[in-house]
Amino acid sequence: QVHLVESGGGLVQAGGSLRLSCAASGRTFSSYAMGWFRQAPGKERDIVAAISWSGDSKYYADSVKGRFTISRDNAKNMVYLQMNSLKPEDTAVYYCARSQRSMWSQYQFEYDYWGQGTQVTVSS
Repeated sequence: QVHLVESGGGLVQAGGSLRLSCAASGRTFSSYAMGWFRQAPGKERDIVAAISWSGDSKYYADSVKGRFTISRDNAKNMVYLQMNSLKPEDTAVYYCARSQRSMWSQYQFEYDYWGQGTQVTVSS
């Protein structure tokens, strides 16, 4: 069983920064790609960023390229999402998820474990 717990969300003004963290349980964390997704009110859940098992390959949604950075620390079973230059449209619940594969995927059906989410609110 794998448990994912997100933290680091909160209220921030536009232009500000937040760093989300995702703590994962399980000995095989380093074998799998990880992803960050978000869901805004009334909208579908979308991928934000994803990272391969080694951290060498990353994917970013166009809406966050150049502003967000995904990283991982396999020794600590942690995944991070550094969010800079935040905009009101970044407001959403952010979820951490574990892929079923070692290489990142932008498709939600390839992720089998999900955290409970952390709220990010960006005020204008």
